[in-house]
Amino acid sequence: MTIRRFLTPICVLCLASPVVALAQADKTTFKFDLGPGKVTPGYTQVLPTMAYSKELGYGFEPGAEVNAVDRGGDDALRGDFIYSDKPFLFSVRVPEGNYRVTVTLGDAAGESVTTVKAELRRLMLEKVSTGLGKFKTCTFVVNVRTPAIAGGGQVRLKDREKTSEWGAWDDKLTLEFNDKRPCVCGIEIAKVNDLPTIFLLGDSTVCDQPKEPWNSWGQMLTRFLKPEVVVANHAESGESIRSSLGAGRFDKVYSLLKKGDYLFLQFGHNDMKDRDPNAMATYKSNLKRIVAETRKRGAMPVLVTSMERKSGIERDTLALYPQTVRDVAEEDNVALIDLHAASKVFYKALGQDLDKAFQDGTHHNNYGSYELAQSIIQGIKDNKLDLARSIVDDFKGFDPNRPDLVDQFQMPATPGVPGERPLGS
Repeated sequence: MTIRRFLTPICVLCLASPVVALAQADKTTFKFDLGPGKVTPGYTQVLPTMAYSKELGYGFEPGAEVNAVDRGGDDALRGDFIYSDKPFLFSVRVPEGNYRVTVTLGDAAGESVTTVKAELRRLMLEKVSTGLGKFKTCTFVVNVRTPAIAGGGQVRLKDREKTSEWGAWDDKLTLEFNDKRPCVCGIEIAKVNDLPTIFLLGDSTVCDQPKEPWNSWGQMLTRFLKPEVVVANHAESGESIRSSLGAGRFDKVYSLLKKGDYLFLQFGHNDMKDRDPNAMATYKSNLKRIVAETRKRGAMPVLVTSMERKSGIERDTLALYPQTVRDVAEEDNVALIDLHAASKVFYKALGQDLDKAFQDGTHHNNYGSYELAQSIIQGIKDNKLDLARSIVDDFKGFDPNRPDLVDQFQMPATPGVPGERPLGS
């Protein structure tokens, strides 16, 4: 008997919406009909030859090898589609904000399997299958950000954030269509302003890793949440609390926090390398200050202890940092997700398969981060946060003693050359 839990994507009925014409870069609502057939009224046709440019404002990213099919029929949206036997990326130029994305998938005369990732490989939909002549319309929410901070200034980006990670900061919403035979009929994008946002701040074990085979739980978290909440991942490789404060990452998040939002905070791996004799006291005081600043804005802080390193099953490698997080959570009555404790159980349960969850001694691959993301979701449930109502319906709970079977885990790889090793250790 398998333990593997394949979660069903959030799917909704395709509803008619007002006609919206494609316009300039400040446009926040778009409707695309993909394929060479009849065009649905109010939609913009997308053909395989349409490469992204700033002037066009939408299109396929370099490397896309897509084909188009027109099955005909009365349904203009579903009668044609674009597909490929290789992953492809489609981008739309948008202002900073949160966007509800609705994709119509399927083939009137064939089968399809589609996995969708957004921006820097945030997992949105996993293995959406449509049978012969069947279609599914699925919805998810994507956060798009820029370095500018409201009121002045901007986040001080690292060199890699200006190159391999620029997709996390640019003025585009980028969707990756992947898996065995993704068939995309339509894409609708609309800005939303009233959704609760989960802000993430942390290090390389949390941030959106740009390239295979590296991955972090922050970019898997989106998979387990309904499209009534959005994840904004402001974590970055190699960061400590002190460096993130200095780079303006907290200022950026504070400028966006509103009542009903959440700030998930996980630091420790890089903080413990600080040789200042007062480093631990500073770490603790910073945690308390961040908790207070978050609450001042009407948002809820959630403290997350750092997961252990691969070598830390029997002997902790993170010194007193996880315990300090626990102490602050107790002293200041803050919700705590003890990923440090859960990760040790998870690693031990893997036994001889432990290496199959890691890329090095600290950083994880798709499988490892997928399991850790489920630990975070379980922590949301255990803390009885209001956010728990936004967990996908078919998440039945996660026991780190009984992880998904690693040999049955499949995640289609994002195209491109392998990425450089994340900063930090």
